[in-house]
Amino acid sequence: MSDHPEQWPILMRRDEVINLKLAVYCTGLDEKTIRGWCKQFGIGRQAKPGSPLGISAPALEMVIHGDMVALKLLREGKRTDPRVSRYFDFLGLPSY
Repeated sequence: MSDHPEQWPILMRRDEVINLKLAVYCTGLDEKTIRGWCKQFGIGRQAKPGSPLGISAPALEMVIHGDMVALKLLREGKRTDPRVSRYFDFLGLPSY
């Protein structure tokens, strides 16, 4: 779900994936905004149209904070980079 198909997807572990309803609740934003961000920034995954949307909680936080550098590092798999790991720490998730 990205406007940039050449981008590699963000690999997400089960414990860091949230659904759309929880993303809306946690952010206070509407569903349309979250869906738009998933598409624009590639922070969600959906096996096929109509299937549930899984959203990377750390990536969502990065977008909320406008930290595209951290998002790029996460996409590259650099989870232990301090700029990335601080989001995992903030959410109480392991970054390893």
